Amino acid sequence: MRRATITRKTAETDISVEVNLDGTGSYDNQTGVGFFDHMLDQLSRHSLIDMTVRAKGDLHIDDHHTVEDTGIALGQALTQALGDKKGIRRYGECHLPMDDAQVRAALDLSGRPYLVWNMDFTAPKIGTFDTELVREFFQALATHGGITLHVDQLHGFNAHHVAEAGFKAVARALRLAVETDPRKADAIPSTKGAL
Repeated sequence: MRRATITRKTAETDISVEVNLDGTGSYDNQTGVGFFDHMLDQLSRHSLIDMTVRAKGDLHIDDHHTVEDTGIALGQALTQALGDKKGIRRYGECHLPMDDAQVRAALDLSGRPYLVWNMDFTAPKIGTFDTELVREFFQALATHGGITLHVDQLHGFNAHHVAEAGFKAVARALRLAVETDPRKADAIPSTKGAL
């Protein structure tokens, strides 16, 4: 039952997230932030994690709280769905090309949150979306998902392509990491015996 539902309500946002780690990548994401919804759709589709997100935030101020709090709730949902992490592969990585952009993502579902971020957006906005919020989302996801996450831009000048390659690269790495290891499905992938 590698599923979870998380709700998060603050004075700034009201968010619910549902995930199924053993899904097909189906998604239904509605945050009120069009570009962000598009990126969450990519995250779901390419990780094969079914995802439903509903977020209402103080968008009259800006998109920051909605994006960050969605990352928090999604990280918490992943943690809950993974349980004791028995049988997972734990590690994942991907080099993702998208036109002019290439982004490398590597992650460890270690329970030790850490973000290494080497992305350089050439524009401050993609449409109306602040490009700095891409990092804010992944910082929240890594922190609340207990993920050691490295994201490195190798090439790219189009901000949309760079952001989308980043989401897709993390998605593909996450897909590998949450999958059941057929050779060790009964064991926690650590010499410590716990993650």
